[in-house]
Amino acid sequence: MWFVFAAASALCFGLRGILYQWTSQRPIDRNLLLFGVYLSGTLIVVGANGFAGQAWTQAAWIGVLLGLFSFMGNASMYKGYAVGRASLVALLTAMPPVVVVTLAYFLWNEKLNAVQLASFLVIIAGLLLIRYSSDISFRNLKGAQWGALAMLSFGLTDLTSKQATLLGAETLPVLTMMFTTGSLLFGVSWLAGRAKPAPAREAAAAADGAESGAAAAARPAPAPWSAGRTVVWGMVVGLTNVCGMMFVMPAFREGVTGLVSAIIAMNVVIVLLYARFGLKETFSRRETAGLVCAVAGVILLRLAA
Repeated sequence: MWFVFAAASALCFGLRGILYQWTSQRPIDRNLLLFGVYLSGTLIVVGANGFAGQAWTQAAWIGVLLGLFSFMGNASMYKGYAVGRASLVALLTAMPPVVVVTLAYFLWNEKLNAVQLASFLVIIAGLLLIRYSSDISFRNLKGAQWGALAMLSFGLTDLTSKQATLLGAETLPVLTMMFTTGSLLFGVSWLAGRAKPAPAREAAAAADGAESGAAAAARPAPAPWSAGRTVVWGMVVGLTNVCGMMFVMPAFREGVTGLVSAIIAMNVVIVLLYARFGLKETFSRRETAGLVCAVAGVILLRLAA
């Protein structure tokens, strides 16, 4: 069943990525949006546990680390996109499964058999082909430090999820602590941004949502979304996030850590398919090869499961 849970999580996170992509084209405060995403998760898991009655134990406090790593990953990713090359940051944020497989070996002596290792390598190769862009070179690594921090943070998020299951923590209490921590951190980040002088806020917003090209410059700047509208939309987006996390925990409880992480990372394929059929973007040969490679790896892994 771990494969089903991991695939369901990838689907949810893929839908989340589609909503993030749509939202990125709107004049919206990202910290406030993500506050809404995590607030939604907090309310849903608290309400769900009111009916499920899952036990609160000391192990549930590991959810604080989950919230911290998730916050660091999202904040680093957005910072990387703001100051560096998008292709490089995207490449690094596709690599958490490599971190997970490596650290899981040293932490829990988790090993992959020959078929599992082959499947993992095929999936990673596909993700790299999808994310890799020819404009990356050793002479142009701006933003690499933020992308690397995002990669490490997302990898630690997966490892912490696995550790929570090893400690016997129930899913809903752990997620309550995670989403509450994330809500607080993104709320504080938003308040800190509002405390900046107006010129500094405007400069940061311009760098965060800058568009390139003459057509973008010719368009009049749309009015920023209100705080209330931003939070409400963040809570809607948060539905996909909380569903994904609810599938993550049982997937890690039953499956091999690195393989679960690799399947979850396949959410990029969902976003890519949306870009192709929803946004009518064309695939390069490299992207097409990566998509085929990643799907082939998943099929191979499923047959081996």
